[in-house]
Amino acid sequence: MPSESASVWHVATPTQQGIWIVDRIDRLRPTYLIPSVIEFTGPIDHGALADAISRALARHPALRSRFRLETTHRRVEYRTDGEPAEAGFLDAVEEDWTTDELERLVEVLCYTPFDLGDEPPARAELIRVGPDTTVFVLTVHHIVFDATSRKILLDEIGLHYRAALTGEEVVLPEPVHPAQVQVPIPDSELAPRIADAVERLRGAPTTVDLPYDRRPDADLSMIGADARTAFDEEVTARVLAASAEAGCTAFMTGVAILAATLARRGAQRDFLFSVVWPGRDDPVSAGVVGMFMSTLVLRIRLDETTTWRELLREARNSGMETFIDADVPLDALAAELDDERDVGRLPMTPVLVNLAEVPAPFDLAPGVVGRFRPLEPQYSKWDLALFVHVADGSRLELTLDYPADLFSDETIDGLLLDLRRGVADLARSPEEPVLKPATEALDLDDPAVRLDLVRGVWSEVLDNKEFGDDVSFFDAGGDSLRLVVLVEKLREVSGRMVKTVDLFRAGTVRGHADLLVNAEKKQAGGARGSRERLLGAVRERRAVEPQA
Repeated sequence: MPSESASVWHVATPTQQGIWIVDRIDRLRPTYLIPSVIEFTGPIDHGALADAISRALARHPALRSRFRLETTHRRVEYRTDGEPAEAGFLDAVEEDWTTDELERLVEVLCYTPFDLGDEPPARAELIRVGPDTTVFVLTVHHIVFDATSRKILLDEIGLHYRAALTGEEVVLPEPVHPAQVQVPIPDSELAPRIADAVERLRGAPTTVDLPYDRRPDADLSMIGADARTAFDEEVTARVLAASAEAGCTAFMTGVAILAATLARRGAQRDFLFSVVWPGRDDPVSAGVVGMFMSTLVLRIRLDETTTWRELLREARNSGMETFIDADVPLDALAAELDDERDVGRLPMTPVLVNLAEVPAPFDLAPGVVGRFRPLEPQYSKWDLALFVHVADGSRLELTLDYPADLFSDETIDGLLLDLRRGVADLARSPEEPVLKPATEALDLDDPAVRLDLVRGVWSEVLDNKEFGDDVSFFDAGGDSLRLVVLVEKLREVSGRMVKTVDLFRAGTVRGHADLLVNAEKKQAGGARGSRERLLGAVRERRAVEPQA
């Protein structure tokens, strides 16, 4: 039976109210869904698993929520006594679904919006796609769900399922209602905190000078893309050592690197970046399914004299100030500093910096492991998001996420190159000014820099980082098409005119790094036209051949 708190209307949090408003805009609705596609390998009792999923969905009040706009007080409210979602099951093998049909089904399950007033904000479907392969699609609206909630829910599903297989009964305590944890701050306490946060941000531009190939507008598709670059253990160790001396986390280091990259590309020196805060400071919230996350705004400034070490300290100090203001609603800041913004655009800044979430494999039962599939398509709500990750504690990885319509591949390649240059500078000399000429940032005369550059490009092209410096490109998983892509990527990031045939002959990381030493530099104006190139080649030949 629903508790008394489930049958009353609760005032939505400021973050939930903001999401509810955005959910009224059709093109943005898919960006506030949290889909998960998990592929299980191993024998599964589909009936028992569907029942376990349904039981977990029904137990948590947030997943039974229904929302409304209460017009008298002009506020969004919710109650949690609605009917819960139930897990469905489809045997795609028995019904002979094609691969294309299944991909379309998964996309529909992931990105079809919810009617927040009349249906549960969650859906779940099990799809048998092979003899020992099952796909689990779970989609929950962000207004009641976050990353911590997903782990809580999946752990509980596994608990119910394993108990069903052994005939045991799971007895869990009554879940804590989100409204019992998310207690509003009294206005008398909140007002001075808003004033302090506004003063910290006042004067900063509420735009970021990004290299748009198309300006954002109401017709822009939010279907996203991403691009990644990785660094070897030596460069990562140097960066993390400099960051540790400045008291920086990996996230704060990412903030500094992005600010430096954008400052080097243009005239802006004062930036506002968003960061997502988990919002679970109260220990009670650790086991509660709900939407506790909030968006904070971090300010970072630099000038022509700022060194890398000083920029890291700036990122740390700004981060600490921002986290102190974690309870200040973003809309309250926007009302003071960005009151003319379009409701369809993100307030204060279009740029996010965050730590990358890398979901671990999900051990459902003995012999059954679930792995998260990449989402296809994916949606991006930020014009540009930088996700920072230190893989295995030893390799720095930077991922750019963005709406594909905003930037060309060439523009993103340029941003990745500039990020790499910044990391190389930070690793090499933290005491150097950040805004030194960009042409000095990547020293290809340095063998270590060349090796790191080539390793990173190989990792991107092969989508794999498990290779040695003396392993053949083809033995590492490459093929002819990837070799062509490798040529183009190396040209872009090095500024050197490497040739396909040379890369084929010198087919290792070390060999490709050596080729960059004597390779011709790309001309700033691009390759010469065909007539100039042909005439130039003939003239060079005539100059060295004896005349009759």
